[in-house]
Amino acid sequence: MVNLNGFNANEVDPNVGFEPIPAREYEVMMIKSERKPSKNDSRNFYIECVFQVLTGEYKGRLLFERLNLENSNPDCVRIARGTLSALCRAVNVMKPNDTTDLHNIPLITKVKLVKRKDNGDDANEIAEFKKKHSSLQHQTSQVDQNSTAAGVSTQQVEANRIEDGKP
Repeated sequence: MVNLNGFNANEVDPNVGFEPIPAREYEVMMIKSERKPSKNDSRNFYIECVFQVLTGEYKGRLLFERLNLENSNPDCVRIARGTLSALCRAVNVMKPNDTTDLHNIPLITKVKLVKRKDNGDDANEIAEFKKKHSSLQHQTSQVDQNSTAAGVSTQQVEANRIEDGKP
């Protein structure tokens, strides 16, 4: 028996289950990562990465990615390493010393809906990591594409930007 020290459920809103968020792209950042043992084999470990949605209707919601980097199955390791490579590229940290080097950097994730194997319910799965482009980067890219299409080289566009005092 555990004493609940006068807890009154009438004074606390109940927790409710979360429905999966719709399948689409979200701006997120990794806020936590932890090495955990596999349930099926004590010799295997994975890294659980927790991402938080930063904007929009689902701001604050969490998404999870598991990286099986220490696993007796080489296919699991290969897939995890590829996913980690995509994550590193999306946050522009190519040689992280540990997972915290990847924390708190905004990026874009493509989220899809999948059926859970244990109960058949819908669940979210991260399908892809992408770089978050600032509006300035997007505008610069558009200028480069438009100028190149008009027969102006990227070097000419860059030279004009520097002449105009723009980085």
